[in-house]
Amino acid sequence: METSGAAPDLLVVADRVVTMDPERTVLADGAVAVAGDRIVDVGRADDLRARHPGAAELGGPGRMAVPGFVNAHQHLTGDRLIRSAIPDDLESGTAIFSWAVPAHAAHTPADDELSATLGLVEAVGNGITFTVEAGTVAHPDRVLAAFDTVGVGGTLGSWGWDVEGQPWAGTVSEVLERQRHVLDLTDGHPRVDGWITLVGHDLMSDELVVAASELAATAGTGLTFHLSPTDSDPRRYLERTGSRPLVHLGRLGALGPHVLVGHGVHLDDAEIDVLLRHDVALAYCPWAYLRLGQGVTGAGRHADIVERGGRVALGCDAENAGDAVDVLRTAALAAGLAKDTRLAPERFGAHTVFELATIAGAAAIGMDHEIGSLEIGKRADVVLVDTTTPEWVPASTDPVLQLVWASDGRSVSDVVASGRIVVRDRTCTTVDLAALAEQAAEHHRRLVLDAGLPVRATWPTR
Repeated sequence: METSGAAPDLLVVADRVVTMDPERTVLADGAVAVAGDRIVDVGRADDLRARHPGAAELGGPGRMAVPGFVNAHQHLTGDRLIRSAIPDDLESGTAIFSWAVPAHAAHTPADDELSATLGLVEAVGNGITFTVEAGTVAHPDRVLAAFDTVGVGGTLGSWGWDVEGQPWAGTVSEVLERQRHVLDLTDGHPRVDGWITLVGHDLMSDELVVAASELAATAGTGLTFHLSPTDSDPRRYLERTGSRPLVHLGRLGALGPHVLVGHGVHLDDAEIDVLLRHDVALAYCPWAYLRLGQGVTGAGRHADIVERGGRVALGCDAENAGDAVDVLRTAALAAGLAKDTRLAPERFGAHTVFELATIAGAAAIGMDHEIGSLEIGKRADVVLVDTTTPEWVPASTDPVLQLVWASDGRSVSDVVASGRIVVRDRTCTTVDLAALAEQAAEHHRRLVLDAGLPVRATWPTR
């Protein structure tokens, strides 16, 4: 491949480099050259060593290089500090409004930063280098500090809903001002983009969603909100507007390629047509729908949308919904659901879902010019997978098949994010996890008390 003129600081070397370029090239004994925060050369390792003598090396035999993964829907605050504490036998509304929302309401600025830092450390340890925050941040400056501490990229928004009696709610003008503040806060940031984020569901007025969409389009950024993980959103929209959600939003003029809808499990044919016609993207979080029993096996049409040319990315959601911040784990589930719900083993395999985790996921969030593949000029987000562990023995002739079906984020050994080594030998280099764990235990205890949560163990500990 043609090299750029910059002298590299680092060569990321691997037995195989899965580039995810337009030809889906896999290089044997390959390397990726990094200068600053950019990829400046990709090719055979020996050729790159000859072209760039003296560059430091990361990786080597027993490693496979892939692009950094995209997580298109992640709550970085709220659930993290009560991780896996919300019982898994509650109705969805009870889990949200009796547990998650009170936890958010009790969050301090320090809670927001600690929660986001913990989430991003787990994410990058599993190879995620870009995270779309799902729209429930109360203190965006503190969450931006967490992005900076860990050293990864993503999008950032702030609470957006104009409903009465809920935390962080406001009028339309107040919500939009909060969003403008985030755009100002992230202006010029090298890794984090300000997005307009609304809670969504039927918890946003028509006036708010139209104004938010116009603001995002004018600012040249994205808009994301939750919609139809259960059938309650369609029922409420039908009662209020006479139309299903995406049909109604399309008529309002609130949809377009700048919109990323979270979930979209319960969409009918007309809504899918609207989604495709307006080039709206979808963040698909299958573990959350299974954990919460939201009906994805019966109603989910995400694979159909992909096969019809729609833009879909994978998400991990919250730590009491998807629980694990691991896109590879999510990818395998997405493929399995697509096959099994149609009794169609020939469809939607590992290669399709790996695209959703990388280049197609980047395209869904409008970032494929920057991330999602290992190509010259793109952001240097490179993940090394350890292929010496039992799940990799013997090595398959098809590395993507083995990566998706036999592996998960625990195979990740090293991560370069924007040219910086942020994980080395499975340890985050930018954060002291042991110190964070002590803080998390303290913040968890206080948060549970302040939020009045009935946290308890199902089985007694003696």
